[in-house]
Amino acid sequence: MSKGGRRVRIFSALEVANICGVVNQTAINWIRNGHLKAFTTPGGQYRIYAKDLAAFLGKRGMSASGEVLNVMMENANWDSLMIAMGPPTNENLRIEIEKIFGNYKIIQATDWFEVGRKIAGEKPGFILLDEELPGVDPSKFIQTVKEDPSFGRPFIFLLTNGHGAEVSSQADMILTKPLDLANLEAVIKNFEKQISAAIA
Repeated sequence: MSKGGRRVRIFSALEVANICGVVNQTAINWIRNGHLKAFTTPGGQYRIYAKDLAAFLGKRGMSASGEVLNVMMENANWDSLMIAMGPPTNENLRIEIEKIFGNYKIIQATDWFEVGRKIAGEKPGFILLDEELPGVDPSKFIQTVKEDPSFGRPFIFLLTNGHGAEVSSQADMILTKPLDLANLEAVIKNFEKQISAAIA
């Protein structure tokens, strides 16, 4: 779903607060009072497009530093989806997902080494992460990916048996097993519409 190769940078309310030198609640108040345009994720978290942040900064007479401008240019590849889970399920799910998202690049990772390497190298826009992938605490992993702009700030779906409550505030959305592919499709299609509107 790349639009002419352009990428869309999306910020959290906390990132906006850090950029502007205010507390998180102030950024949330700007959003709630209509000063800063934002949308909410299915998990209820605010997200701000780079162009809307740039417009906000301009209206307020605030300049973005060179570092912030560079970060604004970084982004995930929103036409790619990573499946991060064990081998047999991973391959079966890839086949089903490709039927729905034929225009997406599907990236597979079956262990944490592959997950880290492929996120850093390919910056998938969407990550379907099985909380039972052994070897790493998913909560710490999601926090690391969300806090480090070099990963492109992907949208992370945590696939859980119902034990993912402790990381639900960090993942963009919790999905339960067995995976409802129609639900996954609906969420991604809605996200695509938001990105298309931001680019237009």
